[in-house]
Amino acid sequence: MSAEPLRVDPAAVLPDTGTLGPEAPRIAVVVSLTFPGMTEQTLELMERFTRVAFETLHAAGARAELVDSAAEELLPEAALAGYDGVLFLGGGDVDGPLYGHTDPVPNAYGVDLRADEYCLELIRGVLERDQPLLAICRGSQLLNVACGGTLIPDLDPWHLHRGGPGEPIFLDEEVDLLPGSKVAAILGRDSVTVRSGHHQAVGTVAPELAVAAVARDGVVEGTEHPGRTWVVGVQWHPEDSDGDAGHRSLLFEEFVRQSRANAVAEVRNLAEAGRT
Repeated sequence: MSAEPLRVDPAAVLPDTGTLGPEAPRIAVVVSLTFPGMTEQTLELMERFTRVAFETLHAAGARAELVDSAAEELLPEAALAGYDGVLFLGGGDVDGPLYGHTDPVPNAYGVDLRADEYCLELIRGVLERDQPLLAICRGSQLLNVACGGTLIPDLDPWHLHRGGPGEPIFLDEEVDLLPGSKVAAILGRDSVTVRSGHHQAVGTVAPELAVAAVARDGVVEGTEHPGRTWVVGVQWHPEDSDGDAGHRSLLFEEFVRQSRANAVAEVRNLAEAGRT
């Protein structure tokens, strides 16, 4: 009999939101609680990163709700219209054929085609409705694929982006932020030390997106959607508790502020529609 696959326990990542008032913006947090080949190490990372993301959203005044992209019964895409903002977290690799890559991928892990296709559907719906979107690591890669871009299947050289064999996978990485980008304005600087642990990255940037951050070797580390109100993708992990808490708070607080503004705009639009 095969062992049950490892899965993040929602109770280990969800904070108590009882102190939030009804005016708190609702944010959907999309993440796969399991994926093929999940190990004890990746389980610990997923639990820690997801917990920190929820805690930071809560501290910023948002009511965050879990959307498991690996659930047996998936939340209908249309249901995301009821949220004021959407956050996509990291996880396994994106299936290669979805961005035109059909050769074997070195170091591949966690590929779940069903979850990929579901997430791409969700992202396209979010973009169509112009909801605030923050996409982290795998989320940033899915954003690029959803908009017609490609990925680098396996980075080589890789030493700036992840630890080597026998070393911790996550390391500090210097990233340059492009002038005029949203993330540069949020952090108030033109470069930042971030927490990275990735072997894939944005390849050809989708026509709809603009580069917002690059690694010192030229690899794209952040994108934005100039045609939408607030859409930001970052390859690094601001929700890593080993990273800079101040930078994490600034990014998440701006995302929550944009989500709150979106909620206010929706109320205003509904009121105006009722008067016509």
